[in-house]
Amino acid sequence: MSLNHTATVFSIGNISIAGKLILAPMDGYSDSPMRLVSKQFGSAISISEFINAIDIKQGHPHLLSQIKFSDDERPFAYQIFDDKPERMLAGALKLREHNPEYIDINMGCSAKNVSNRGAGAGLLKHPLKIGQIVESLVKHLDVPVTAKIRLGWDDDSLNYLETSRIIQESGASAITVHARTRKMEYSGSARWDAIGEIKAQLSIPVIGNGDVKSLADAERMMAQTGCDAVMIGRAAIGNPWVFSGSQREEQSQTELLRVVELHLHLMAEHYGEKIGVMLFRKHLTRYLHGYLNTPEIRKHIYSLEKEKEFFKAITKLVNQSHPTETS
Repeated sequence: MSLNHTATVFSIGNISIAGKLILAPMDGYSDSPMRLVSKQFGSAISISEFINAIDIKQGHPHLLSQIKFSDDERPFAYQIFDDKPERMLAGALKLREHNPEYIDINMGCSAKNVSNRGAGAGLLKHPLKIGQIVESLVKHLDVPVTAKIRLGWDDDSLNYLETSRIIQESGASAITVHARTRKMEYSGSARWDAIGEIKAQLSIPVIGNGDVKSLADAERMMAQTGCDAVMIGRAAIGNPWVFSGSQREEQSQTELLRVVELHLHLMAEHYGEKIGVMLFRKHLTRYLHGYLNTPEIRKHIYSLEKEKEFFKAITKLVNQSHPTETS
């Protein structure tokens, strides 16, 4: 697979996409700072954390940080979820005011508080409602509409061929497929063959997702399924190098600290220093896997609230340590 991040690989509607690896939207992780760092390493598209249409309607206090993005992230998409077609449309129209390149509909979230109310993967139980939602957004928005699905609710309702066909016929410009059922959540192995089946029946771009942890995995998925691009989620946390065909373990301490400092600074800018430093801890756990080996080390590092003090302690730890396999 070529890692040329300037040549057009495929298009979503009239939007040219340069690159085949994409940071997956992940609640609590893929905020603007993580998207910016991933983009620098070659993520071809920036997609927001999923945004609840109810929060858009009611004006949730966290909404401002969720919808904020920079031009450096483009092409950029908002991902939205809900179980009510009318509220989904109203929310999408509000998000459109912020000028994303396109809008993505979440039909794949397996979290019980989302899917059990009929949103996210809960929509997979209602293919006709899926068609209604996609058709409504396509009709009323002047930007492309895409969707992300799973294979079905469980093994007894594997309706991915029907669902993906309805999504295309309703006017969507692309589809992302997480090759697991809702019941599987993130367990077991992703069923890549299903991505290939979907790709074979659709004419719109298909983006594959599930169990991709490296460039080699992405190449295998594309060869096996024929998908147009590959989404990387959990394997990118603390490891933005994956988008350039490398891995965290291969980086020098200097490079590791450079990226940690960059990501930490972006977090402090985005959220304010105190909140940004606090929220960065979950990323640091992955960046410094093998370094945070004792409760005492973790307690000291995580007690710091000032950006410069926090990074100084991280630098000292990395320069004085040799990472181990466990943390």
